[in-house]
Amino acid sequence: MAHVNYITDEVTAIIGAETELVEATHPVEASEVRRFHHATMDPAPRYWDHDWAKSSRYGSVVAPPAFPAHAFRRPPNGEDPFLAMDEPDYDGVSRSFNGLPAVKVALPRLVNGGYEYELYRYAAVGERVFRKSRYKDIVQRDGRTGSMVLIMIEDVYTNEHGEVLLKSTNTQILR
Repeated sequence: MAHVNYITDEVTAIIGAETELVEATHPVEASEVRRFHHATMDPAPRYWDHDWAKSSRYGSVVAPPAFPAHAFRRPPNGEDPFLAMDEPDYDGVSRSFNGLPAVKVALPRLVNGGYEYELYRYAAVGERVFRKSRYKDIVQRDGRTGSMVLIMIEDVYTNEHGEVLLKSTNTQILR
């Protein structure tokens, strides 16, 4: 099998690229916190018991740790993803992660390689959540089935005061 270098000058040039600060479509809502806490099956009262939370160090009900990452959805006026269904290579996934420049690598499969989270502070009900994304690194590795490109995307989630809530690093694998 011939070795192909997928880390071209064009790919190297986008390492470190960042998005603008993007605001989630709406503030943290109590009903969403309730659904998220049910989905994670964490019975902690900080997510649902207003009386308990009021006298806690949090001061109010807060969202589970990974909530800020899930606060971002397609905005109400966002383009319908099904509009691209007629494109022959469309698989429902964009290679322009969170609005970053597309990673132009001639490998057909995209696999989620996992997440690492650093929790700084829980998001409180009523807070607005913002995200800034950047390509932390893009590297090539050789695996059992051939070459793969690992794309590390760092997302920093803050509130409206610029306080960091959560940092996540997602690794996407092109094979």
